[in-house]
Amino acid sequence: MFQDWSTSRVMASIKDMLPEQCEVIREGTQMHLPGEEVVPGDVVIIKAGSKLPADMRFIEVSSDVKFDRSVLTGESVPCAGTVEHTDTNYLETHNIGLQGTHCIMGSCKGIIVAIGDKTVFGRIAKLTNEPKTKMTPLEKEILYFVLIICTLMMTMVVIVIIIWGAYLRPEHPDFINVPTLIVNCVSIAIAFIPEGLPIAVTAGLTITANLMQKHKVLCKSLKTVETLGSVSVVCSDKTGTLTEGKMTTSDCAIGETTMTAEEAVSNIASHGRSTGNPVSQLRAMSALCNAADLDAAGADLPIAQRKVFGDATDSAILRFAEQLEAGSVAYLRACWTKTYELAFNSKNKFMIRCFANTRPEAIHQTLTEVETRDFGEKDLLLTIKGGPDVLMERCSKFVTGDGHTAELTPEKKAHFEALKNKYSSAGKRCLILARKVLPEGTITAAAGSTEYENAILEQSKTGLTIVGLVAIVDPLRSDIRDVVKTLRGAGVRIAMVTGDFALTAVAIARDAGIVTVHHVDTPANLPRFPDSGDSSDDNEKDSSVRKAAIVLSGPELMALNEHQWANLTRYEEIVFARTTPEQKLRIVREFQRENTVAMTGDGVNDAPSLKAADVGIALGSGSDIAMEAADMVLLESFSSIVVAVQYGRVVFDNLKKVISYLLPAGSFSEFWPVMASVAFGLPQILSSFLMIIICCFTDCAAATMLSYEKPEADVLTRPPRNAKKDRLVNWQLILQSYGVIGVIQTALSFTMSFWYLQRNGIPFYKLWFGYGPPADIDLDYYTQKVNEASSIYFVNLVVMQWFNLMATRTRRLSIFQHPPLFNKATQNWYLFPAILFSLAMAILWLYIPQLQPVLGTTGVPVEHWFFPFAFGLFTLILDEARKFAIQKWPQGWLAKAAW
Repeated sequence: MFQDWSTSRVMASIKDMLPEQCEVIREGTQMHLPGEEVVPGDVVIIKAGSKLPADMRFIEVSSDVKFDRSVLTGESVPCAGTVEHTDTNYLETHNIGLQGTHCIMGSCKGIIVAIGDKTVFGRIAKLTNEPKTKMTPLEKEILYFVLIICTLMMTMVVIVIIIWGAYLRPEHPDFINVPTLIVNCVSIAIAFIPEGLPIAVTAGLTITANLMQKHKVLCKSLKTVETLGSVSVVCSDKTGTLTEGKMTTSDCAIGETTMTAEEAVSNIASHGRSTGNPVSQLRAMSALCNAADLDAAGADLPIAQRKVFGDATDSAILRFAEQLEAGSVAYLRACWTKTYELAFNSKNKFMIRCFANTRPEAIHQTLTEVETRDFGEKDLLLTIKGGPDVLMERCSKFVTGDGHTAELTPEKKAHFEALKNKYSSAGKRCLILARKVLPEGTITAAAGSTEYENAILEQSKTGLTIVGLVAIVDPLRSDIRDVVKTLRGAGVRIAMVTGDFALTAVAIARDAGIVTVHHVDTPANLPRFPDSGDSSDDNEKDSSVRKAAIVLSGPELMALNEHQWANLTRYEEIVFARTTPEQKLRIVREFQRENTVAMTGDGVNDAPSLKAADVGIALGSGSDIAMEAADMVLLESFSSIVVAVQYGRVVFDNLKKVISYLLPAGSFSEFWPVMASVAFGLPQILSSFLMIIICCFTDCAAATMLSYEKPEADVLTRPPRNAKKDRLVNWQLILQSYGVIGVIQTALSFTMSFWYLQRNGIPFYKLWFGYGPPADIDLDYYTQKVNEASSIYFVNLVVMQWFNLMATRTRRLSIFQHPPLFNKATQNWYLFPAILFSLAMAILWLYIPQLQPVLGTTGVPVEHWFFPFAFGLFTLILDEARKFAIQKWPQGWLAKAAW
């Protein structure tokens, strides 16, 4: 039911991505139709602000049309639209518009080519719709534990039946009749099945989920809380997850002078509007050759808070211009009148704006001193912005660091080329801002005519002057490096999965600390076949992680065979570039062969892989579809994943502690009174009712409070749990719970009970193999004393469990290293109310007169409340000695046997 509801929410979110109405030309008639009613062959008219109703091929586009595809690709750089195809890849070509994306500039017409689940959006919806069928690691562990317990229980029941049938029935028919045998078998079931465990597990997961929510981590599914503890690989999206998703201008270069944006601001502040200031010239080009606009309503706000209309690149450069001097953008645009504009598109890879001057006093802020003097009243200023690889060959001069112009020699071109590579390898997008003064008479055609446009384009091919380079970056979140370092210290690998190009992706991965080695492998380093000398068994064993880095693009992934995938997923540092939603899904599934995988993302394109991962983690700032498909939502920032992993490990540790706490009294010590009765003819010294009280009342509350235990010191310094090897219940835990604590509690409880009977005239030798009440002892007296001995056995277990509770709080740390009180990092106040509750339950069932004859309970002598304190203190000291030995000899046999 939950799966159906969750899927319906995903589908509803996807439906919300469709436009309510769109403008359609069908059979020559223009009409408005709901987005879901368009069909292949319809011609749809798209304008700025419109949402595409389906996948379409453009048949007519304006020069400035651009689309925001970030909802699908996760990348913030707008995509220009063209009529001609630019790539053989359906997702990459610019003559295809994709359903659910926005037109942010310009206008176009397109023919619908795909609708429904044939669109990219539809395919994502179909992939997201696939339910998870795998059991979580916790479900597997609980099933494994249940199988162990049930096997032991059934074995013991069979042994009891065999003893009864082969010996007791023929030899002592009055001792255990058939109804009593059934009661004994049920008692064995009660003993072996820890009835408090389901309550403790559910409460523990709920408590942990609530604690995580206080740290801004929302768990949508309780069963995935623990799965985080065994996560060994995190596949992380880049844009908006590792980065802020906000493009900014970080650096600029003028001639041989390079500076940060902050240094450029200081330069302007020092030199003001002096004639020919090179930074002032760069500011003018940034403001004029720019299609973005500042929101006039926010003029009084700091530039970082002002809204900017336009694509991410232009917005970043325009903010840079305004940051250099507040109000300069509006001033410069008022001083220069635009006469021509060619919008940036993927075919030209540059934008042009041509201006005529209306206020001569602004010329000295735009040009060099010599150009300012020579600039005529009717001269034109051609400005151009684009990629260095396109514009460099069109330039013949450059502005020097002192504000003059110089010839662009091959050496200087090499300098700018090296600068471009430096910025690119740092994960930054590099653009050239250039200009050319067109003297009066250079262009004779009328502005707005085709001849005028052709003349401008011709002039832009040669003689340009490089004003400067700007580097634009989508900055990393401030805490990402610490997050990556912490996760790596916890043995968790991070693979970056992005739609960026490989060079940029690797640069950002280096900056984030995901890639740390100098040399980065490529698919060529992945052998297609195993070495001839390697057997399949050897390959199976060689699953260790390689301390190396590798980068692959989406198309390269599709060519990998099974052996190459096996080698790829063993790399320590991995970057996947130019990936599609289907490829992200494939990446997750390949990692899942040997790892527990978490996938983080915030876009629609991440939804299928979020759904398929062992733990899908969406960002609270992401799309509704991503959040619906995920198991967990980070409400604040990506850094919350550290808290999520920590609590995932803590919940597993605490579940082990819960089981270790429950088994000695709630299983082992309850079983032996039944077995001793059947095998040795002793009275059943613990009644079935008191067994239930221990499991469901006195132990259950304390076990639940163990879920509030704080993480031990090494929780984020040890490797993740291997779900195939590190079991919730292993032989070490059984040895500790049954072989040590269980034996001590059982032996001392038996001793106290039979010693009490001995002191009251019922010697042990008369009970051993007695198979019933001794003939010389009054039956009523015998029954009363056995009930009192049973209550003593019960009290002994209840009190000793309080000390066992303190011991099981930590697996390896001393109680003095991890105190339960007066230390905010380790304290757990809830244990003490649980102990008081346990005491209250014991008093309730033992001392209320109205219940005693019905339940067969009695009060116990006062000394039998104090003996267990000494015994419990002994077990606590014994466990402290064990922990000391483990810390002092970490490779010793005690450490190997530690649970």
